[in-house]
Amino acid sequence: MRSRRKEAQEVKMLTSLQASQSATTWKIDKEKEPLSINVATFQRQLRKLKFSQLIEATNGFSAESLIGSGGFGEVFKANLKDGSSVAIKKLIRLSCQGDREFMAEMETLGKIKHRNLVPLLGYCKVGEERLLVYEFMEYGSLEEMLHVKTKTGDRRTLTWEERKQIARGAAKGLCFLHHNCIPHIIHRDMKSSNVLLDHEMEARVSDFGMARLISALDTHLSVSTLAGTPGYVPPEYYQSFRCTAKGDVYSFGVVLLELLTGKRPTDKEDFGDTNLVGWVKIKVREGKGREVIDPQLLSATRESNEDGVEEVIEMLRYLDITMQCVEDFPSKRPNMLQAVAMLRELTPASSNGSSSSG
Repeated sequence: MRSRRKEAQEVKMLTSLQASQSATTWKIDKEKEPLSINVATFQRQLRKLKFSQLIEATNGFSAESLIGSGGFGEVFKANLKDGSSVAIKKLIRLSCQGDREFMAEMETLGKIKHRNLVPLLGYCKVGEERLLVYEFMEYGSLEEMLHVKTKTGDRRTLTWEERKQIARGAAKGLCFLHHNCIPHIIHRDMKSSNVLLDHEMEARVSDFGMARLISALDTHLSVSTLAGTPGYVPPEYYQSFRCTAKGDVYSFGVVLLELLTGKRPTDKEDFGDTNLVGWVKIKVREGKGREVIDPQLLSATRESNEDGVEEVIEMLRYLDITMQCVEDFPSKRPNMLQAVAMLRELTPASSNGSSSSG
């Protein structure tokens, strides 16, 4: 009797939330089935999260708690009663139920643990809605850190050491998906907004498995909507929308370029009819590789070092690695194991001979 009363309260809460907030729509089909709430967590300590708790923790999924939105849904920050912070992703509305597929994908994704991946803590199923619960990442995304100014009009400039650490961390996370997961996972949408930074500024790859999950649940979506983001999409995807590990390597190379140049992948003002990759390739062909390096990075390097020559040589060696990742032909690109190895070898130029970059 008590459980029925609780369920009725959940339905009532859901209905009032639906009525009060048009921005966030919660669809409940009462005819097919009563409100069902399934939460699964994948840690030894079972985190029992109810939908009512998520509503309370996000203040009714308010605009204030909204921290991001992308192709797969909106993301809200939630502060739980135990003091922990989580990020809740409300998936886009799907055209079919796909309960079994959803549960299977969640079980798979929940088992994937690595220092450089954003951990999935659990999921919540409410009627036709699907919510994923992730660990909250304190420093937000790399995209925000590199490109978005704060309310005060300034932003913290990442040091060269921090950028190298982020590049290595993101590489290790993607490498784990490609080479250590069985079956192997192709990200399909590697980009700076999917590289999150934890409290130690360690890079963690997010949204892995999302494209596969969405396509498994909704067969009506066109393949092109699941093949990445403009500026990050490798050239071969425009011929066949078949996602591959080497396609991920290209997208990762674009993230590496963002770290080096401080520029977005697509920007009419900076690149005209081309994009970041095209612009950098032109500069490198002209022997002007140094001109692509973020000016803020160069000035910070000069301040910390008399002339910054060693760091600049190292940056040009990093550019070499990046250019291999964004080769037009997939066969010419390294795999992620090779990319991780090359980035690991990036030590100060003075202790590792001269650079191969011009």
